[in-house]
Amino acid sequence: MIPSNYPPAQPAYIMADSGVVVTYQELEANSNRIAHLFRKFGLSRGDSVAICLENHPCFLQVCWGAYRAGLYFTAISYRLQAEEVEYIVNDCGARVLITSSLLAETFSGFRDQLVNNPVCLMIDGIERGAASFEAAISDMPTTPIADQSYGQSLLYSSGTTGRPKGIKKPLMEATFAEEIPAFTPARDRYQFDASTIYLSPAPLYHAAPLGFNMNVLRYGGTSIIMEHFDAENALRLIEKYRVTHSQWVPTMFVRMLKLPEDVTRHYDLSSLKYAVHAAAPCPIAVKEQMIDWWGPVIYEYYAGTEGNGSTSITSEEWLRHKGSVGRASNNCKVHILDDDGVELLPGQTGGVYFEGGGQFEYLHDQAKTNAARSANGWSTLGDVGYLDDEGYLYLTDRKSFMIISGGVNIYPQEAENVLIAHDQVMDVAVFGVPNEEFGEEVKAVVQPVNLDDVGPALEAELIAYARSKISHIKCPRSIDFMAELPRHPTGKLYKRLLKDKYWP
Repeated sequence: MIPSNYPPAQPAYIMADSGVVVTYQELEANSNRIAHLFRKFGLSRGDSVAICLENHPCFLQVCWGAYRAGLYFTAISYRLQAEEVEYIVNDCGARVLITSSLLAETFSGFRDQLVNNPVCLMIDGIERGAASFEAAISDMPTTPIADQSYGQSLLYSSGTTGRPKGIKKPLMEATFAEEIPAFTPARDRYQFDASTIYLSPAPLYHAAPLGFNMNVLRYGGTSIIMEHFDAENALRLIEKYRVTHSQWVPTMFVRMLKLPEDVTRHYDLSSLKYAVHAAAPCPIAVKEQMIDWWGPVIYEYYAGTEGNGSTSITSEEWLRHKGSVGRASNNCKVHILDDDGVELLPGQTGGVYFEGGGQFEYLHDQAKTNAARSANGWSTLGDVGYLDDEGYLYLTDRKSFMIISGGVNIYPQEAENVLIAHDQVMDVAVFGVPNEEFGEEVKAVVQPVNLDDVGPALEAELIAYARSKISHIKCPRSIDFMAELPRHPTGKLYKRLLKDKYWP
């Protein structure tokens, strides 16, 4: 529900670059119009819509319209190629697609291949096959539809290890606007209320920023939405709007830490109460620096779009358990299992499984759904890790990224965490490449701070640096350099795109 007891003129969200302000009154009116439009098109509870937009002022309005109409809404990355968007729109069974004129060329590339004949609408313009969104909603009522009910996001994995799959969760069976347990953990953990000023630096199509923004709005706060992430601009916005809450991925931390010291010390960040990070592993050295800089306002959680469980950890806890992603939260339990499904003892590494979390399925892929569950029904995101004696979880890596060299299992995250701390490294990926003798050997690809430094000398320096920190067998035997790694804006690395270049 969108709060009705806050001043109508209060900003629900502000677009950081353009300065466009959407008030709660506008959000309420337009999301109602959109819900009515979906009903006009014949959509009923449980049907699907697709949204392929940049961080646009209409993005959250469309999501709230679908949400209050009881629909599944699939937010799609606007950075995808036409064929990739086409696949998702067809796969999710969308009956309506909403996009923007910024993506007119992409839309033109797939409009004739849509198999379900969805109604296509375009914001800020029109295109053959897509009518005007603004015109379509202009004569719709601003009052709620008669049969409001809770919808649900139906998001796709980012495809870092293969073609993306839709992650479908059950619709919530509750009266719309009723406070239900699914909403309260985030509110209670991060103290969302009408005084919250939330900085959202990431793309809205990803699960975490989409969910956090909707929760902030659910409890009457104001979101500051960055159209594009820029490290210094993020600091400037924290100072300008007196931001109290924010959410990040570790690559954003790295980019802010690599700014000149006179820049990082220039801005007043004292308003921050909660700086939350997730989505990718955060190297210990990076998090230590962030806590030293911002204070004990850094909070971490581990979870997936699947919503099958989570862990959380505060700064104070993390300083006592460095490298941990926390203990189980939201009434779930964490188990570590070996390949045979046998539960392991603290300190032993195995697959990470959740008990008692939410239910999900991978759309049109029963085999993948089954593979994500143990014999007793616990579910996994495919990560590997271990628990300590106090129940704190430490992630080793994704199982699919494991390198097997001469029969030894090597998890590349450890080498990545070491190399990212080097002052000449902006980003790094470590993975296995073919080796005739050992099967695989460890390779690193580095995005340097300065491309002019690239060469054999820097390669040797980085290999020696890694060997001074961790066992030689875990270190890269060679390093290649790239101007920019293929990293998803949500922080996840498309490691398969790098690996494919080395494997025949």
